[in-house]
Amino acid sequence: MRNSGKIKRKKTKLDQLMDRLVIVIFLLLLATCLGLAVASGFWARTFQEKHSYLAALYQHTSPAHQAFLNFWGFTILLSIIIPMSMYITFEFIYLVNSCFINWDLEMYYGAKDIPAEARSTSLSDQLGQIQYIFSDKTGTLTQNIMSFKKCCVNGTIYGSGTGHENKQAQGSGSWEHPGEQKSGVCDVTLLEAAQRDNDPVLREFLRLLALCHTVMAEDRGDQLVYQAASPDEEALVLAAKSLGYVFLARTQDSITIRELGRTRTYELLAMLDFNSDRKRMSVLVRDPQGRIRLYTKGADTVILNRLRSRGPQESLTERALDRFAEETLRTLCVASREVSEAEFRAWGRRHREAAALLGERARELERLYEEMEQNLQLLGATAIEDKLQDGVPETIQLLKLGNIKVWVLTGDKQETAMNIGYACRLLTDDMEILEEKEVSEILQAYWESNNNLSGHGDTPCSLSQQHPETLCHKRAIIISGDFLDRILHTGEVLKEKKGWPWQWLSCGRAEASQDQGALVEKAFVDLATSCQAVICCRVTPKQKALMVQLVKKHERAVTLAIGDGANDVNMIKTADIGVGISGLEGLQAVQCSDYALAQFSFLQRLLLVHGRWNYLRICKFLRCFFYKTFAGLLAQVWFAFHSGFTAQPLYEGWFLALYNIFYTAYPVLSVGLFEQQDVSAKKSLEFPELYVVGQQDELFNYRVFGVTLLHGVGTSLISFYITLWAFEDHVGTKVVGDYESFSVTVALSALLSVLVEIVLDTQYWTVLSFLMVTASLLLFCLFSFLTQTVDAYRIAPAIFRFPDASWNALTDPYVLLVVLLSLVVNTLPSLTVHAVRATLGRASTQQRIQLRARRAPEPPVELRSHVPRGSFRRSSYAFSHQEGYGGLITRGDSLRVRDSGDKGRVRDSGDSGDSLRVRDSGDSGDSLPGV
Repeated sequence: MRNSGKIKRKKTKLDQLMDRLVIVIFLLLLATCLGLAVASGFWARTFQEKHSYLAALYQHTSPAHQAFLNFWGFTILLSIIIPMSMYITFEFIYLVNSCFINWDLEMYYGAKDIPAEARSTSLSDQLGQIQYIFSDKTGTLTQNIMSFKKCCVNGTIYGSGTGHENKQAQGSGSWEHPGEQKSGVCDVTLLEAAQRDNDPVLREFLRLLALCHTVMAEDRGDQLVYQAASPDEEALVLAAKSLGYVFLARTQDSITIRELGRTRTYELLAMLDFNSDRKRMSVLVRDPQGRIRLYTKGADTVILNRLRSRGPQESLTERALDRFAEETLRTLCVASREVSEAEFRAWGRRHREAAALLGERARELERLYEEMEQNLQLLGATAIEDKLQDGVPETIQLLKLGNIKVWVLTGDKQETAMNIGYACRLLTDDMEILEEKEVSEILQAYWESNNNLSGHGDTPCSLSQQHPETLCHKRAIIISGDFLDRILHTGEVLKEKKGWPWQWLSCGRAEASQDQGALVEKAFVDLATSCQAVICCRVTPKQKALMVQLVKKHERAVTLAIGDGANDVNMIKTADIGVGISGLEGLQAVQCSDYALAQFSFLQRLLLVHGRWNYLRICKFLRCFFYKTFAGLLAQVWFAFHSGFTAQPLYEGWFLALYNIFYTAYPVLSVGLFEQQDVSAKKSLEFPELYVVGQQDELFNYRVFGVTLLHGVGTSLISFYITLWAFEDHVGTKVVGDYESFSVTVALSALLSVLVEIVLDTQYWTVLSFLMVTASLLLFCLFSFLTQTVDAYRIAPAIFRFPDASWNALTDPYVLLVVLLSLVVNTLPSLTVHAVRATLGRASTQQRIQLRARRAPEPPVELRSHVPRGSFRRSSYAFSHQEGYGGLITRGDSLRVRDSGDKGRVRDSGDSGDSLRVRDSGDSGDSLPGV
């Protein structure tokens, strides 16, 4: 229970608007009841003065007392106007709309048998109002199927594209067996160099790939299957295996590998595990000869800063890293060093003491790790390919045409993220790219200008007002996690930091650091939202969530976050709508999401089709619901002016009880379920500009509610006063000028007006829509007959108070003509509006978009850098990989031996088949395989 996080319920904009409107309706109800109660008091006093002979009836009461009682009488009578049943209908409509998403075969991924899943049933309408999408890259935009493509060892680049692939090495042995996992290494030069075994740097490089990881191995007869916490680690271990360095098994204190056919067991002395702050992992091992070595892999910046020295080979490796990044490959640096026995004994003693601490344990261990991981010798760099998913460029292009801005928040290095941006059409050639220097200059100018304004007591102006050119050109921002951290934590560190960029941030006003920090945040968000694309590279999971929170805080925009791994969970939970990709990094993202998809490309149909349709349905449902409520029930208020303000009900009690349940519920429900296709799904995808209507809240807002309220008031006035006018001086052939007939006539006029209005407003008819409208009329007739029979009146006259009222009234042609007149007068305004729109105003945005010609497809974008740039290298692996399981492995908590007799002994180094028992590969990635 202590580990349980605080759960925040997500509510859509329409939900929040409904809550406010219900309060408004309640206040209007109280004001109306209060006004009618005051009027009843004045009427009672006037009546007593004019009719003094009735004074005996008022001996024990007073006008004030009558007004007080009538206030509560009107409150009870008009309480039906409060739309409590709307919430129940809401939930049912949400549930069915979620089923429509689940049943959509266009979002079914047959390759892995994964359908779309609506895990939340109360957010479907907000799918049609998204303004910003925050996306992870690895596994979301890309396939997350890692393959080892290139490497740089001792300054030499190996791999595809170097001219040595697709050849067969002479005398080469095969280290992979049929049916086993493949690595993708196809450079014959690298394979021959590994087999010659005369390069000590290459030998250490491959040995590191086989030793420095948390992968688990399982021997399934003639197959050796690896299970890794991330696809990156699996790709590296498979690469080492294909080059002759095969990882066989591990225990809590040993690692067994086969090096070019020779089985060797290394004693595992310590595992310096990975986390998002360290961005690296290391293993400290003792080889069979007794030498102790430290093997480290991680982000290039953290590794390069810990080297013993820098020479020509290191410079060649850095240039190779830039080249790999230009090809959108995921990079990683590897290094090692030899540790003396004396140094290890001293360090090991302190390590054991730190591991036993109850407080500050993590900090002490991190300090010891930092001490050990120094004076490293660079061995080389690896490059792993992760291809784009199918349909990603087309999806992003459609989302951009729908006025949806896509921000990519990734752990990749800047060059990799930039080229992926070009590949998926997030960035285009005509965009101006703003990097950290340009962003700082713009923010600095904004800061200085606002400081000058605030010194004169003026209101600071927005960034777009000071730099209108930011809105006139197509721009994109590419920043790093470090720069973002300075923006997000400005208020906290202003008092401590000196130098750029804090010189222009502090300005001698450290006492106002929090206000300054908020001002810089607002300026950054203004600048970022004015751009067409934003890419944040080398960001941590916390920074992803903070970016989403920034936009929600300063822009009040509807946000969607999409990711596939545990590092995306914070972002998904922070956004208004979270979408999880069912990928290769487990189910953490899916389990925390509101919607689960198998591919990023399905997002276009989820938003542009289902999201827009759901928004249209819900908005039309709300308009119809409020209209039928006001049109049918406000006649009670007008009747009070003609009944002495005595809170006498106009309608029969059964009509009031069944009006919202049977008589009008089904047609309105059919609108919320089936009214969708102003255009087809195909046209919705061809013209994504139609999506803008939801972003601008055009279909339901305070203005639309006000118009609906006036429409309902007008319908109730017409239904009541036409009937009152007809019944005032005339009676029918059956003398039906009584109260019951008057009530039935007003009720039928209002009900038919509501049903006809719903019929005129329905654009997409189905069999169920027709049946629901017909059922409403049939139910009205049925319940009117059952509740108004003479037999029912004889049984309970206090409950069934209108015997044969409907039969007497509706069999009179005069009453039917009155109903017809009310229906025609109520319908004429709507028919007039529909006709005007059809002839004049209906050449609106939607039809203009539909008549527009299809856009020509854009040419494909090459996956290479368009402009050579300086490198801000940071390995994507070090950010995308989860926190490791080194603690579990070294403690042995998760390692289960296959045979009980093997417990307590170290495995024989030659027995590769006696590997550790692990779970099936279908397990989620949030736990170590084998747990």
